[in-house]
Amino acid sequence: MILHGYWRSGASYRVRIALGLKGVAYETAALDLRQNVQKSAAYLALNPQGMVPALEDGDLVVTQSPAILEWLEETRPEPALLPRDPTDRAHARAMAALIGCDIHPLNNLRVLKSLRADFQADQQTVDAWAARWIAPGFDALETLVARHGDGWSFGDGPGLVDCYLVPQLYSARRFNMDLDAWPRLLAVETRAQDHPAFQAAHPDRQPDADA
Repeated sequence: MILHGYWRSGASYRVRIALGLKGVAYETAALDLRQNVQKSAAYLALNPQGMVPALEDGDLVVTQSPAILEWLEETRPEPALLPRDPTDRAHARAMAALIGCDIHPLNNLRVLKSLRADFQADQQTVDAWAARWIAPGFDALETLVARHGDGWSFGDGPGLVDCYLVPQLYSARRFNMDLDAWPRLLAVETRAQDHPAFQAAHPDRQPDADA
């Protein structure tokens, strides 16, 4: 299995966590998004959208991190990323989507490039832009983790929501956000830091990470 990704991509990061939690061995095919390698003819043949991640398994290629995570859950159901109860599964998916749909897309690399190139945004402006979308999302997640979490974001073990949350906390720090307002989210992150799957997935430990 080959994961086509970028070390600092939040979407690639969440897939790495899931692969680690599932105990799935994979190789890394690194694409430096800063150099637009994802727009090469070879990669576009694999993923016509020209974005990361893409997970290649023999002749199969799955793109878009939510689809990859669901595919992993369906093809390798143990250990589970989602709870057993259908209502709980819906709640967990909603928490993940809060990050994946409403926070992350507004602070990914192509949006930041556009802010700088099209609107001449400096770093302070970029940081403010990111915080504008991250903070209200984290406010909601803080409440939802209090409601559904028991040591982790949902329940008493690592799962789908944590695959989304931990990379988003990493991203928030890149935008110089003070995260003290969300102690429950930070408590989940602290627990994740001691888990091998989260340790191995960290951006700094990827083969293509900046020195």
